[in-house]
Amino acid sequence: MFTTGLKYLRGILIGLVAAVTALAAWHFGWLESWEAPTWTWRAKFFSQRENISPEIKLVLLDQASLDWAKNENDWGWPWPREVYGAITSFCKRGEAKVFAMDMLFTEPSVYGVSDDESLGEALKTSLPTILAIQPGGNQSTWPQKITRPAIDSNLPDVTIYENFLFPVQEIASGAASFGHVTGTPDKDGVYRRIMPFCRFDNADIPALGLASWLTVNKESNSITKSTKKISLGNKKIPVDKNGDVILRFRGNSASTQAVSAAAVIQSELRLRDGEEPVLSPEIFKNCYVFLGCSAPALLDLRPVPIDPKCPGAALHTTFVDNLLTDSFIAEASKSWIISGVIITSIAAALSLTCGSSWWQTSLFSVLWLVVPVFIGFAAYAKGFWWPVIVQSSGAAISIVGTLAVNYLVEGRQKTFIKQAFRHYLSSEVIEKIIRDPSHLQLGGEKRELTIMFTDLAGFSSFSEKLDPVELTALLNDYLTEMTDIIMSEGGTLDKYEGDAIIAFWNAPLEQFDHAARACRAALRCQRRLAELREVYKKRTGTILRMRAGLNTGDVVVGNMGSHKRFNYTILGDAANLASRLEGANKAFGTETMISENTWRLVSKEFLGRKLADLRVVGKKNAVPVYELTGFNTETAPDGWEVFSVGRKHFNEGNFKEAIDIFSKLPEDPAAKNYIRRCEQLCNNPPSSWDGVWELTEK
Repeated sequence: MFTTGLKYLRGILIGLVAAVTALAAWHFGWLESWEAPTWTWRAKFFSQRENISPEIKLVLLDQASLDWAKNENDWGWPWPREVYGAITSFCKRGEAKVFAMDMLFTEPSVYGVSDDESLGEALKTSLPTILAIQPGGNQSTWPQKITRPAIDSNLPDVTIYENFLFPVQEIASGAASFGHVTGTPDKDGVYRRIMPFCRFDNADIPALGLASWLTVNKESNSITKSTKKISLGNKKIPVDKNGDVILRFRGNSASTQAVSAAAVIQSELRLRDGEEPVLSPEIFKNCYVFLGCSAPALLDLRPVPIDPKCPGAALHTTFVDNLLTDSFIAEASKSWIISGVIITSIAAALSLTCGSSWWQTSLFSVLWLVVPVFIGFAAYAKGFWWPVIVQSSGAAISIVGTLAVNYLVEGRQKTFIKQAFRHYLSSEVIEKIIRDPSHLQLGGEKRELTIMFTDLAGFSSFSEKLDPVELTALLNDYLTEMTDIIMSEGGTLDKYEGDAIIAFWNAPLEQFDHAARACRAALRCQRRLAELREVYKKRTGTILRMRAGLNTGDVVVGNMGSHKRFNYTILGDAANLASRLEGANKAFGTETMISENTWRLVSKEFLGRKLADLRVVGKKNAVPVYELTGFNTETAPDGWEVFSVGRKHFNEGNFKEAIDIFSKLPEDPAAKNYIRRCEQLCNNPPSSWDGVWELTEK
């Protein structure tokens, strides 16, 4: 519990450091270049699924219009200004609400003053027209003959300009109002925002799109501004920290619903001549109509998130669209952003600190890097701008920091585990423990294990015939063969005692099939020894046979010993019984004996027969024991039924009848030993009989 608490604390500290680092980078603007692409992804994703308001129309001076004017009318650039009067007349025919011109007429027409006067008169007699103005030039006061914006406001934190450029007097006199077209791109050069107001000569000048809307909605000319929004009557416009409006682009491109200026002019001229127009004036009915330029030579293309070459006028149409549909993007609350970064960073650090395998680490790493992206998209759908990169950066720093700390801290733990277990666990089991140390509990714990004891029959007799070098080499070869099999079956090697092997299953890793693994290992060991028997006979002059005893039961398992030197071992009666069963093979002439506890767990997978109800030395209660002979896919040896009948007579005390039965199995070592035991009992009849074979020696 204490170790787990330290891991949690470590994860929290790493997460906090990562969050502070990411937030500091965000605060100083170091992440803006990384954030910009995510803005584009979101803007494009949603713009393709949304449509611009049908009340917005854009007339473009495109390349086709310039070509038509040159080829059909021999107009060079700039065009005669009276031509624009035809556009305003067509909009009036269509009963548009307002007409806004994103064009600067700051210099007199090259066709003379009459050309300017012609446009001015056309503006006076057509629908309300908004003309563009922008900072610059030498005009330091508002021109006397040009109407100042009728806005009842005293807006705080508005950008003030000392000089402004206005249209020539002849044209300006026909305008209903004016709107500024100044704009500043973000640091990556992309236009995403519009300054709703700027100030010149104590006059608050709305942006071109806002001026158009205010001209139609005169009741909203009472304007107030706070740090987070501008109020236009009942309309609320969110603004960013600089007081700018964040635009929500809609449609497949910023020029959606645009028509060619040439088509509009041709349509108006044809209508005047009583001919069929190219366009119906109805397309502009009840619409906000904007005139802008998209021909590359006119130098009014701006990069926006959904279009790298967007007509500048489309920024103003987007503003009006957002205003009509209440779809501006608002900046997410700074406190929410900070909280989100901290939570994500800590969650990423905690999940990787507590993750116990490579796939969990990979999954959590991907998850916490992707979560901010989903939040960013979800926030955009709700109309909020959520910075993705700062949150992803916090998660990324947490991931890197956690992996580094895990490597430093847990590397020592892995080294300890390898050193502590490499002599008695297979490399596969050690790797499992390293991947998930929760499987390992150092110290003693009570657990059900299957324990195996093995020993070589007659080891003392043939060991005396070999010199120490030969004996050591023989034992090393034998123990290696047997140990490899035990470990391949997931067994844990407890120790060697001379030629004896002690091993167990179900610790330190849990194994639901521990009994089957142990029995399989015992059979494989016996069969491998049989394959090597001739080889060992040449070296020893003796046929080597191994006895094995297996038992399943509860024992205490863990690292036991002194503080400086210990061994991972077992203690308990279940282990003692396994040792007794190994020795009990001598009494029956068998090789592998298992207890009833083990047989009950493996009887469906292996072949075996009951040998006896056995009382081992030091125990009062008898234990049913079985001889393990093979796998259930094999054929049972002949004579087992006869053996069972003989054992039944033995249990009932019919020793002579048992001898007759067992005599029918002259090749069965267990039957021979039963005959010998029955003869002893016949010669020395017991005063009472319980059918138990009692051992008198270990």
